[in-house]
Amino acid sequence: MNRTKGLPLRVGWLLFIGIVGLVLLSSAVYTIDETEQAVITQFGRIVGEPITNAGLHIKIPFVQTVHRLEKRVLRWEGPATEMPTKGKTYIIVEAFGRWRIADPKTFFVRLRDERSALSRLDDILGSEIRSTVAKNELIELIRTTKDRKPLVQEQIAGQLLSTSQLYPIQKGRAQLEAEILAAAQPKLAPLGIELLDIQFKRINYNPTVQQRIYERMISERKQIAERFRSEGEGEAARIAGEKEKELQRIQSEAYRKSQEIIGQAEAQAIEIYASAYNQSPEAVRFYEFLQSLQTLRSALTNAPNVYLILSTDNDLFRYLQHADEGFPTNSFKASTK
Repeated sequence: MNRTKGLPLRVGWLLFIGIVGLVLLSSAVYTIDETEQAVITQFGRIVGEPITNAGLHIKIPFVQTVHRLEKRVLRWEGPATEMPTKGKTYIIVEAFGRWRIADPKTFFVRLRDERSALSRLDDILGSEIRSTVAKNELIELIRTTKDRKPLVQEQIAGQLLSTSQLYPIQKGRAQLEAEILAAAQPKLAPLGIELLDIQFKRINYNPTVQQRIYERMISERKQIAERFRSEGEGEAARIAGEKEKELQRIQSEAYRKSQEIIGQAEAQAIEIYASAYNQSPEAVRFYEFLQSLQTLRSALTNAPNVYLILSTDNDLFRYLQHADEGFPTNSFKASTK
């Protein structure tokens, strides 16, 4: 009877001990993922070395606490900040960087979590970026390296024309990013943070002056375009002048040659006429008669509405007055027809 009553009591104690054991075991055992690292605190103080190996680990239950930290590379996104360059040009700069928790113990003591770390990154990196931007011209931030030279002057029609004042590049954006990285790393190391990289994400003009800058750029491009148009129009006028000059030369040369040919032909014709009509006095008089008739015909043909009244004493009719002298009348009448 007593043994029967004591059995439930023993089972209850065994269940109680088993539950307590499970609770103690679950509180004493923990796992670390491949992307995590952890520090163990006991009553608020760090004990032991940071846990960086993935797997199953044991701690003192209810006394020690596991604080998990990120082991992977993290990203920092800087806010868009307005800042002046060396030339007092206000620009808006956005940057980003990559960092990781290099010393978990120091990181936990100084910052505790990633939110506090991002806040310190904003302060330190923002300060270094503003300092670097303020010490350099805008062209240094735009160009990637110093090997790419800006076009300071443009050549039009054999003359060098300045379009805008551009400073020669001494460093370039890549070197400025390296300077920011080198300056920020020693300041982040005491916080347990290793800064891996820092780069400019976006660089833009201040909206209050952006429109004026765009208008100035458009004006400069229009000025260069007008210079090219003016040079093209001048070149076109020069070519047209040379064309007219060459055309006049060709026409003058052609006219000279045509006149020479006409003169030679007339001289040859006169020579032929002279050889034909100088054979006798009658031939000479006959030639003069034909020429007089040709002259009279030309005068009357060119002025059809004009009446020409000539006296019989005119030289054109001297052959009519002496038609019976020197050659037969029948021949003369045949000729006049």
